[in-house]
Amino acid sequence: MSVQSKPVLSPLGAALAGALGGCFSNAVVYPLDVAKTRIQVASSDGKVKDKADLSILSVLLKIYKKDGVSGLFRGFGATMLNTFSMQYAYFFFYSLVRGTYIKRMMRKLPPGSKMPALSTAMELLLGAVAGALAQIFTIPVAVIATRQQVGRPNVSKGKGVITSDNEKSDDSFLTVANEIIENEGVSGLWSGLKPGLVLTVNPAITYGVFERVKNLVLIASKNDSSKMSPGLNFLVGAFSKTLATIVTYPYIMAKVRIQARNGDSEDAVEHEEELPPPQSYRHAKNKDASAVAILKRVWKREGFLGWYQGMQAQIVKAVLSQGVLFMSKEQFEHWAILILLFTARLSTRKS
Repeated sequence: MSVQSKPVLSPLGAALAGALGGCFSNAVVYPLDVAKTRIQVASSDGKVKDKADLSILSVLLKIYKKDGVSGLFRGFGATMLNTFSMQYAYFFFYSLVRGTYIKRMMRKLPPGSKMPALSTAMELLLGAVAGALAQIFTIPVAVIATRQQVGRPNVSKGKGVITSDNEKSDDSFLTVANEIIENEGVSGLWSGLKPGLVLTVNPAITYGVFERVKNLVLIASKNDSSKMSPGLNFLVGAFSKTLATIVTYPYIMAKVRIQARNGDSEDAVEHEEELPPPQSYRHAKNKDASAVAILKRVWKREGFLGWYQGMQAQIVKAVLSQGVLFMSKEQFEHWAILILLFTARLSTRKS
C-alpha cells in the first residue's frame, strides 16, 4: 500500500515557500553577498597590494568606511527580486518536473506498489532541468543586481560613486537596466546565461545530496517520520551546499565577472586605499569574455588557485543562507499554505 508521510505541496505552493525562504535566508546574510561579489570580480593581477585586501572582513570594512551601512546593502532590492524570482521559478519547475516524473513512474508500477526512492543521478537531472528553466526566465534581474553590487569605479579621489563628469551616479534598477540595453543591447540582460546553464548543476547537487544524506540520517536514527530537527537540517544543508560550491566554483566566479563586466574601466581607475578593483571586459571588444576564456586568462595569470579566488566568501555566504533556508523550509511551507488559502478566500469573495 502506498503511504505518503506528509502532505505534498502543489508546484505553486512549493514555489512560494521556496521563494519566501530564499528571500529571508539571503536577507539575513546580505552584506556577505555584496562582499563576495566584490571579491569575485576583483582583479588580482598585481593591482591588489595584499591578498588580505580580499578577505571578507577587509572588504566589508572598506565598503562601510566608504559608503556606510547603505553600501553594505547596495542592490538589495534587485537582489531580493532576483532571489524571489529565481527561487520561485526553481522550486516551481523542480516540483512540477519531479512530480510529473514520479506520476509517470507510478503508472508503470503494479497497483498498490510503493514508489522507490529516486536515484541520485535522477535527482541531479531533475534539478538541472528545473534550474535551466529558472535561469532563462530570471537571469536579467541577476545581471542588474550584480552590477548594482559592484557599482562604478572612482575616476577621482573622494567618497561616493563618481562618474567621469563628477556627478553622483544613479544606480537604480531601471537606470542600470537601460544602461545595459544601450551599451550591449537587450542580449546584455542575459549576460552569463551559458555559464548559468552549466551552473544549474549547483542546486541540483545541493538538493540531490541533501535528500540522499537526509534519507541516510533518518535511516541511521531509525526515525519513522520524514522530518529532521532544525539543527540537523542546517548541518545537512550546509554540507550539501559546501560540496556543490567547491565543485562548481570556477564557473561561479566566471559568471559573476561576465555579468559585472560593464561596471568599470580598469585602465582608468586609481585604486589607492580603495576596494579591490573590479575586473572589466567592456573595453576590450576583441577580447573573448566567455567563461572558458576568462578561466584560461585567470589560469595564465594566477594558476589553479586563481579559479578559487573568493571561494571562502562564497561558501560562508552560501552555507549560511542555504542552512537557514533548509532550517526554516517547513515553516515557510506552512506560511505558503496560509497565503494561498487567504488568496483563495479573497478570490472567492470577489467572485
